[in-house]
Amino acid sequence: MSDRCRVIAVCGHEAAFGSALHGLVDPAVTVVRSGRELFRSIAGPRRPGEDVCVVPMTLGRDPELVADTARTLRALPVAERSGTVLAAPFGTSQHLVAWLRAAAGRTPGSSALLLTAPSGDPFDDAELYRVASLVRRYGNHPLVEVAFTGGDPDPAEGVRRCGLLGASRVVLLPAAFARPEAPDVPGVHVDRAGPLVPPAALARVLAERVADARRAAEHGDDGIAGGLRAADDHGHSHSHPAGEGHDHGRGHGHTHTYQHPHRHDAGPALRSIA
Repeated sequence: MSDRCRVIAVCGHEAAFGSALHGLVDPAVTVVRSGRELFRSIAGPRRPGEDVCVVPMTLGRDPELVADTARTLRALPVAERSGTVLAAPFGTSQHLVAWLRAAAGRTPGSSALLLTAPSGDPFDDAELYRVASLVRRYGNHPLVEVAFTGGDPDPAEGVRRCGLLGASRVVLLPAAFARPEAPDVPGVHVDRAGPLVPPAALARVLAERVADARRAAEHGDDGIAGGLRAADDHGHSHSHPAGEGHDHGRGHGHTHTYQHPHRHDAGPALRSIA
């Protein structure tokens, strides 16, 4: 690949389809929705010798974004496919738990935590309940609840539920790139934390994903085949017997398999990782 690379951040519901990244990513990064917008951004004219790296901006709750991105790249004309690579997702569920635990550690232990994210499909939303359970189990906050912007319960209802469970202070902790507005609920003081991944950390992780993808491309792997399989087990059929958590790891042998990890044994050793 050449030394010149244009980075495209493709967004789904976790990044409010791109609007949540405004002010967080470098202006040089192209922010688009998946599908036609992504296709047009790649199929347009390129500078001589310019490569393109596409990064799915999911935190582990939207494997369909990865698969849909791969399908879009596969549909590109041969000329545009050359020099275009698909990176691993920005984050996985394990990253999300680690980032949330780190953020929770910066909030008072006496406050209830309300993990908030834009609503996705039922399986994406169910994943957030699993994430919240791990944040509560291995953290210092006795009350960790979940709310969805545009879903049920919404942040206002989530705060009310915390109040009914005895909380007088609630911290809205974003479990996505988007940050909700703090609802006004009588009897409960609401604070907002975030963003979950500050701009400097976001830039670092994004650069790492791009660098990894470009190194893989030098070995003939453009990442698309692995991306197509990202959502294969996402749905009713994706279940594991108790105690048999596993990772769908991204190997370097050199076919990329994108992670949608389900660790049932995540514990105190889990820490912020990129």
